Amino acid sequence: MKIYYVLLVEDDENTRDRLAQVIVNHPQLQLAGAVENLAQAQRYLQNIEPDVLLCDLGLPDGNGIELIKEIRRLNYRTEAMVITVFGDEKHVVAAIEAGATGYLLKDGRANYIGDSIVQMMNGGSPISASIARHLLKKFNLPARPQADDSHHHSLSPQEIGVLRYLAKGFNCGDIAGFLDISPHTVATYIKRIYRKLAVHSRSEAVYEAHKMGIIEFD
Repeated sequence: MKIYYVLLVEDDENTRDRLAQVIVNHPQLQLAGAVENLAQAQRYLQNIEPDVLLCDLGLPDGNGIELIKEIRRLNYRTEAMVITVFGDEKHVVAAIEAGATGYLLKDGRANYIGDSIVQMMNGGSPISASIARHLLKKFNLPARPQADDSHHHSLSPQEIGVLRYLAKGFNCGDIAGFLDISPHTVATYIKRIYRKLAVHSRSEAVYEAHKMGIIEFD
């Protein structure tokens, strides 16, 4: 069983302790470090490359987005997940553009948070349902005709089916159940979709697919 090392960055002590316990209690996660501000996290990243960066956005000495940009600058393979109280469009889009693969609100259940980290490491892009709905509204743009984009034709029918479920906010487990395939197969389809669309997250994939006319929003 693969173990993932998590660097937790959270300034509120009670929340930090709660999230640290989530990580410690999950069989596939190990707490590599728990720090309270941007400077401490930056010092940590100069010496250690964690598998996962789990960070808040509103830190006392800066913004967690700076840390996401830092791991990209360092060419780390670290996956970044935001966990925050900020669910508004400005913060969500800025985090995704910086390279965040997951975006959760802090009110999630312990098992949901832990499982979401593992899902991200298996190729998913977990995002809280309320945020997913918000992003769908933001990206509700007129679609271009399908024939105008060659990427559309490179997606298989199975990949398009998975992409449409992603657009509705379903996770890998849900999609696996709907399509009667394994979660691992769903994760493989998602990786192929990201590669073919040249994107790095669920929201980017949904955005590109809508522009290309692959999916429509009600």
